[in-house]
Parts: sequence; structure tokens; C-alpha cells
Amino acid sequence: MNEARILVIEDDADINEVACTRLERAGYDCTAAYSGSEARLLLDRAGSSADRPDAGNVADCGFDCIVTDLMLPGLSGEKLVTMLRERGAGVPIIVISARDTVADRVALLKLGADDYLVKPFDLDELVVRVQAQLRGRGYGYGGSPTAARSDLDTARSALTKGSSAQPAVGASGSATADDRARLLAAGRWTLDPAARTFVVDGQPVALTNTEFNIIELLMAHPNTVFTKQQVYELCWKEPYMVDDNTVTAHVSKIRAKLKPSGTESYIRTVWGLGFKLDV
Repeated sequence: MNEARILVIEDDADINEVACTRLERAGYDCTAAYSGSEARLLLDRAGSSADRPDAGNVADCGFDCIVTDLMLPGLSGEKLVTMLRERGAGVPIIVISARDTVADRVALLKLGADDYLVKPFDLDELVVRVQAQLRGRGYGYGGSPTAARSDLDTARSALTKGSSAQPAVGASGSATADDRARLLAAGRWTLDPAARTFVVDGQPVALTNTEFNIIELLMAHPNTVFTKQQVYELCWKEPYMVDDNTVTAHVSKIRAKLKPSGTESYIRTVWGLGFKLDV
């Protein structure tokens, strides 16, 4: 199986080199880009080659994770994030930037970034954040795909022994054992954890890795209230340090994507507590 492919976009050659070197030491296949324009060319070429036998919808742009600066020659990091999300690419995007305000972080998360790392950053922390994004896509700590259950699956088992979400019905008119193990359905939503697909009324909805994890968590436990801390720790797989509106920003982005279908109200805010799926 191929190693996970990471695109590192950073115009500072020294930072780019040390980041790629550290990620490669962790087992990843890194490609360096030194401008937004170069990154766009690499993304276009990699996405059109479609030469990966393991390339699911995460690799629809040719890479499994993107690490990008914001202040880039040619095309800014913000525009790259917007371009990828408008194309429907679900690849995880980690922003690295010296901008350290809450407003900056929230703005990028609303644009579609999955994580935000403030410069200067520790290289080991960068590796851990990449690992956290890729674990939701079936990759282990060393960069190669793994069949092991994710931390999110383990957390679900600990939270509940069962779920009232009904499996989708197969073509024969009855749910098979595989269907029940694979699909979650709630109202007009259907989610396939194995294929990492989410559809509303039969129409696919493009989600980022983190957005998918949030919806998957809520669908696995309908009517269960999750605090922001629980959502963060289960979906980001990191300790919750401070309330910086990260979870709220992601939920707002999900609701915006659901608004055309009129199902954004499925995700209910329980004031003072958190969020739950209410269908």
C-alpha cells in the first residue's frame, strides 16, 4: 500500500525543508511547494493523474493531507483552501501561520481548513496533527493505511452499547448484515463510515475530514448531547485546551452546507451544554 502523501506549501525554504524532513521521518511521502501558484499546478496534475489504487475521495486532489502557509507568492493560502473546497475536495488541510488571533483561526476554519497551527511551532506537534487528520482516513501513525478501528470508533463503543440510528436499506429491500455494520441513517441523511461518504436525499455532500467526523459522531448517537470538549476530543483526537470557538465554527460550516437541503436543523444547539442530532 502507498504511503500517505503530504503536500507542504511554504515559501520559506528553511521551514519547508525541515517540515518535509520531519514528516518523511515519520513515514510520509512529502511534496514541497514554495508558492501558491506552484501548489495549484501540483494539485491539478496530481488530481488528474488518478494513478493511485487506494485513492478514495480523500485523494481527489492527489494528496492525503495538505499543510499550507497563508502568505504565499502567486496565490494565498486562503484562496487555495477556498479553491479546494469549491472543487469538493475533502482532503484535510492544516494551516500554519504567524497570525495568532482567534479571529484568524475561526476565519480559516470557516473557509474549510481542518486545523490551524501557529508559528513558531514544534515539528513533533506538526506530525501529531497530521496523524490526527489521517487517522480518520484509515492511516496509522507511520503513514501507511491500517485496518485498525479509529479512536472515534473506540469512543463510540465506550459511550454507548447501541444506537437508535437505523441502517439504510439495500437494493433488495432489506438491510443486510454488511449494511447494518457499514451505514448510518437518520431522517434524510445516510452516512457510510467505510467509504467516507455522506448523502442527503441521495445527493452527496462534500465534507472535510473533521466535518465528516462530527456528523458521524452525532449520527452514531442521535439525541445524545455532546459538549464542545467531547466533540473536540473525539473528532480532533487531541486534548481540549481552551474554548476558542473551533467546534462552533465547524458546526456552522456544516449547517451552511446542509441549508440547501433544509436539514441544517438536524444539528441542534443545546444552549449551555453542546450539540446533538435531533431528527
